Amino acid sequence: MSLELIACLVILLLFALFIWGVEIGFAMAITGFLGFAAIVNVRAALDLVAMDFYTVFSSYSLIVIPLFVLMGQIGASAGVSKSLYDLGYKCVGHVSGGLAIATVVAATAFKAICGSAVATSATFATIAIPEMDRYGYDKRLSCGTVATVGTLGGIMPPSVGLVIYGLITDTSIGKLFLAGIIPGLIIAFTFALTLFLWCKINPKLGPKGERSTWKQRLVALPPVGLVLAIFVLVVGGLMWGFFSPTEAGSVGAFAVLVLVVAKGDMDLKRFIASLKDSVKIGCMVLVLIAGATVLGHFFAVTKMPYLVADWLSTLPVHRSVIIMIILLVYLIGGSFIEDMAFFILATPIFLPIVLKLGYDPVWFGMILSVTMMMGIILPPMAVNVFVVAGIAKVPLGTVYKGIYPFLVGLVICNLLVLFIPQLSLWLPSLFMK
Repeated sequence: MSLELIACLVILLLFALFIWGVEIGFAMAITGFLGFAAIVNVRAALDLVAMDFYTVFSSYSLIVIPLFVLMGQIGASAGVSKSLYDLGYKCVGHVSGGLAIATVVAATAFKAICGSAVATSATFATIAIPEMDRYGYDKRLSCGTVATVGTLGGIMPPSVGLVIYGLITDTSIGKLFLAGIIPGLIIAFTFALTLFLWCKINPKLGPKGERSTWKQRLVALPPVGLVLAIFVLVVGGLMWGFFSPTEAGSVGAFAVLVLVVAKGDMDLKRFIASLKDSVKIGCMVLVLIAGATVLGHFFAVTKMPYLVADWLSTLPVHRSVIIMIILLVYLIGGSFIEDMAFFILATPIFLPIVLKLGYDPVWFGMILSVTMMMGIILPPMAVNVFVVAGIAKVPLGTVYKGIYPFLVGLVICNLLVLFIPQLSLWLPSLFMK
């Protein structure tokens, strides 16, 4: 049996296990083991699985994942987001759709300490949606806004997704964090602009709120300064080499904990819940990485990624068309498999192609992140939509109707980053030469 045929059978088995309901990390490990055993032998395959799982779970560098998750969970479970939302409302609450725009502003600032899309959407679903209900906002707009702003965690530092990308591709996490700032701000601006225009066209969707005085705005400002200070500490420390990514995660988690304790927003029950959630999410990601490592070693033996790279690189089309094809694969794959799982599975396969085309891995991480942001809110595997619909107790269709206008901004940003690479590469080249 040829290597190509074995590889095709393993891929078919992998998708069969997905459909059957096997956990994705274990499905990748099982198929990688069976494929490696078919090519080499069972003893070698058993040694491979044992070595890969031990290496992943004993890796010091991978501790960074639960640490950054913990940083976000502590911030999400405390009252930090409420302070940020209060400032956003005081600044723009008096314009059409002001409460929704305030949610975008607050979520963008909240991203300075929380890199989880789901945690952000869940947090603002409990804060922003009741406030928008009180002012008579349409459910499509309020729920769609909250589900969409959570996606900013995919690209704004300290994004857990960027941390994982950096680890599995051996790319500087500091550079990735810097690269995500400008595209993230562009996306946040397009979200706010979408809301403003949407509510201008139909003012009933988002009525104006009360106008706040400058004194009220200044009083609400200090909490934002503290959040930005933590952001500068974490990203700046990485950028200037004061500490490693793992140390940055621990410093950030400790700094957020000190902030919420000092503000009186944290108790023992919330802290234990944050620890439990961080351990669950961290273990889930580590199993995904371990399974993907086993499967990746199988693919390395078959040389499939390199064969696909050679084939794509010889296509008579511009290299940007090939990148678009790759992004389309991520969107389609993420529609049937959980987005983060497909991200971990597919990236080691497609990265050699991207490098062979002459692209920067930091830049590729940015366009992948924006693509994954779309996948998080597109059906059927739209995790953020499920979370918001569950908390707000509205039909999924209502939330879906509210997210489609925001997709325009995500597509525009992806095209800008695709054709103007310096939008994402300028800050890393400026501060981390």
